[in-house]
Amino acid sequence: MEKKKRQMPSLLKRILALDVYLTDQFVRNIDKFVPLRQLKVHNKVLEISAHGILWLAGWLALVWIISSTNLYQMQVNLYIGLLIDVIVVAIIKAITRRRRPAKNDDLFEIGPDKYSFPSGHASRSTFITYFFINLWNLPIILILPLIAWSTSICISRVLMRRHHLLDVIAGVLLGILEGFFIGLIYLESETCIGLISWLTDEKLDGGEYHV
Repeated sequence: MEKKKRQMPSLLKRILALDVYLTDQFVRNIDKFVPLRQLKVHNKVLEISAHGILWLAGWLALVWIISSTNLYQMQVNLYIGLLIDVIVVAIIKAITRRRRPAKNDDLFEIGPDKYSFPSGHASRSTFITYFFINLWNLPIILILPLIAWSTSICISRVLMRRHHLLDVIAGVLLGILEGFFIGLIYLESETCIGLISWLTDEKLDGGEYHV
């Protein structure tokens, strides 16, 4: 017995078709002023800078390298948000199964997936920006570069034809929701210190194996 294909509502079909058209027009118009070949390396660097595996592994390593109880609250809460982002994006992609605009064989990827909705890079960079503006205040001098980084990532995802405009917009909204959620469940400093102590007892003063 053959498996039936999912029937997409006509309204959703029209919305997605319009999204494809607008995405194509956006990229074509940008290409008239800034040739994409000049941004190729720049876009790849941006892609790597917001990669999920890089952030999960790198942030965990940072907790070990910079062993400071003053930073544990920020580090733990941000890491929880990053984990939530990866899980939620994976679930939504598995449900929607929207294909990417085009295939780039030379694209740097770790653990590639073929679905584009929502943009994980957009949600992740937006969440990180939201976190450091609303939940853990950075020095004001770093705020504008952080916003510029997040905005550049969102735009580059479309210019690289990795995502449609709607994928990126959904990613930005998801990142904001994730930041709001982390704000609601924000763990206290003592809880974060206790968690780090439980995971790596020898790194904290007073730990059983502290040296």
